[in-house]
Amino acid sequence: MSDKIIKFLAYNGKVSVICADTTGLVEEARKTHDLSPVTTAAFGRVLTMACIMGTEMKNAKDRLTIQIKGSGPIEMMVATANSFPVVKGYVANPNVDIPLNEFGKLDVGGAVGHEGYINVIKDIGLKDPYIGISPLTSGEIAEDFANYFVHSEQRNSAVALGVLVDKNGVKSAGGYLVTPMPDSTEEEISKIEQSIFKAGAISRMLDEKLTLEEIAKKITGDENIEIIKENITPIFKCDCSKENMTNALATIGKEELKDMIEKDGQAEIVCHFCNKQYQFSKSELEEIVRNIDKS
Repeated sequence: MSDKIIKFLAYNGKVSVICADTTGLVEEARKTHDLSPVTTAAFGRVLTMACIMGTEMKNAKDRLTIQIKGSGPIEMMVATANSFPVVKGYVANPNVDIPLNEFGKLDVGGAVGHEGYINVIKDIGLKDPYIGISPLTSGEIAEDFANYFVHSEQRNSAVALGVLVDKNGVKSAGGYLVTPMPDSTEEEISKIEQSIFKAGAISRMLDEKLTLEEIAKKITGDENIEIIKENITPIFKCDCSKENMTNALATIGKEELKDMIEKDGQAEIVCHFCNKQYQFSKSELEEIVRNIDKS
């Protein structure tokens, strides 16, 4: 399954378009976290947005974190990305199961909740990271991000995110972000709005095997769309390690660790992002305590 992101310019450079196919990546996340269908649909959208926003960052060390906290049973979703983009994330309640919505579709808005917020942190090498917060408007994720871009980044963008799930897992997943530049005309913007309306769901277009270039032409109404960057491959991968977990244990303090050694004689840490388990023996815990004493 070949995931990819392509960046385009439409209307002679006056409209930026980023299209993503994240089908394999979202399926990987579904399997890693054993997600229910509605949670897969919600979390898949967040991961796709993290991929798209990750490609907008300039440097290899830049980091993006998206946190969505809603009033629905999912409660919270977190995704992080770098500029490649490599993404990871987790869901507070992965096994949410609620009835379909009035249209007979997975009720993502109900699972996420109609009240809450999106919190975006961009660590892009400045003294302080950029932090943007905006309220959820529907819990459907794409609309919420369109609202976030207007209020936190002062840009009017069209956002589409979709995940199609069947009994075997993820059939298709992807999204797009369309942002008109200041010199785009009302006529061009109107044509894009009409084209997006006619195009239908991004997950359906991907399921029908449309290429990202065909999708970009369809949603903009511009047949002469220009590819500015292709061969971007988003990956779902955790960068946890025993060393990272050792450092995490050191932060809980000497007394806590001594208590752990006395009571349990060992420790097990599970990574939120990939569910990998790390075992620490009594001697390893004692070594961490000795290193705290030295520092």
